[in-house]
Amino acid sequence: MARRVSQDSEDKVADLTPMLDVVFIMLIFFIVTATFIKETGVEIDRPDTETAELKKKVSLLVGVAPDSQIWIDKKKVDVQNVRPMMERLHAENPLGGLVIKADSESKVEKVLAVMDAARNIGIVKVAIASEDAQ
Repeated sequence: MARRVSQDSEDKVADLTPMLDVVFIMLIFFIVTATFIKETGVEIDRPDTETAELKKKVSLLVGVAPDSQIWIDKKKVDVQNVRPMMERLHAENPLGGLVIKADSESKVEKVLAVMDAARNIGIVKVAIASEDAQ
């Protein structure tokens, strides 16, 4: 006895459109909710401290290199351009604070110039990054 195979079973194909829609929605969700790590753009050797604490809201990250060059948003910035650059970045997230990643070999004058610029534009939450000595 010969077995009959219907042609309907061969023509059935799974529709992948709903699955692709779900994958794209998940991708958009993860991109929107991801927190991005901010970097200064220069390698910093931070000094050790005993009382370091983690800052949760940081909108602005400024690096002061060992040769006292100032880096903001992965760009080397001249001292005269620190304030305008900080104003622009602070306007994007006015609730966050400023963290200065100063190398242990950098000059204090450059760190103070960054702090003065922050005070002049109204940033009151200023911290200096350090390594936890524990």
